[in-house]
Amino acid sequence: MDDLSTQQLESKNNKLGIALVGLGQYAEEQLAPALKQIQYCELKGIVTGSPEKIPHWQTQYGIPDRNVYSYQNFEEIASNKEIDIVYIVLPNSQHANYTVRAANAGKHVICEKPMAISVHECKEMIEACNRNKVKLGIGYRLHFDPYHQYTMQLGQGKLGNLRKVKGNHSMLLDDPSAWRLQKKFAGGGPLMDVGIYVVQAACYTVGKAPIAVKEAQFGKVSRPDIYDTVEESISGTLAFPDGILAHGTCSYAEASDWLKGKANGGSWELEPAYAYNGIEGSTSEGPMDFQEVNQQTLQMDEFAQSLLEGKETKVPGEMGCRDLAILMAIYQAAETGEPVPLESDKL
Repeated sequence: MDDLSTQQLESKNNKLGIALVGLGQYAEEQLAPALKQIQYCELKGIVTGSPEKIPHWQTQYGIPDRNVYSYQNFEEIASNKEIDIVYIVLPNSQHANYTVRAANAGKHVICEKPMAISVHECKEMIEACNRNKVKLGIGYRLHFDPYHQYTMQLGQGKLGNLRKVKGNHSMLLDDPSAWRLQKKFAGGGPLMDVGIYVVQAACYTVGKAPIAVKEAQFGKVSRPDIYDTVEESISGTLAFPDGILAHGTCSYAEASDWLKGKANGGSWELEPAYAYNGIEGSTSEGPMDFQEVNQQTLQMDEFAQSLLEGKETKVPGEMGCRDLAILMAIYQAAETGEPVPLESDKL
């Protein structure tokens, strides 16, 4: 699909249409409300396997019957000119399937993190989008938060040479029925969920891809009855160029949320660091003070704007594929007890 012309955009009241694929908690509580504040796109359609949810969404967001799809008739979205973008908000194991189907339908795609459950799937998604001339972005909302944008500056020279980064993102999860505890749906445990935020933060703080997983360890399992296919916790250290190290931890057995960095000219900390709102930060020179933003609004607007202006999004599919390669290497290091080199030219 070519970039939209000015005439086409004007016929859409200067906004692109977006459809949410999956109407779970994140779609309902974060993405849909964020779409009410967006400048360059608006909620036009839904795709769901839960018919009982449809009346609420139609009433709340004015979605007509013609823009409501099931997973079975999803391909019919190809002929719907009101919808330009689909946002995949499904369990991890379905990200590749629906991204490829959306691309084949000629729709641009935003896919939630993690991009998929294997590097092979990530590559298939990128290839499908390239083949169909549509764009692929990943739901990395924190790239658009001012606190995290400032940590990028701090890590990349504002306080001198960066030495190390540390982070922890953990949450309590002990519901045996949760899909996140089933490897066939999630692809792994907390590393594939909250842990990817810590890996992402390390990469954009340093401003480079890591060259190796120096070490990694699984934590002890306190609930073997529910943590039988995925890890309960895991920690590891990434090695970056110039001797920079980034240590991260994630777990489903505790609540923790922070990011710290140290350079030769000072240090900084965010806590909470990865939340949708309420992020707080300080540096060795004093507190950070930035206006709170709606991260999801800025994230989706940037993707829509990248389409309208024919530019690359800040968070492309290639970034998501890089991160999956890092996550898989962390698992390998934890399983083998050995360092795992990363081919930076492929990240």
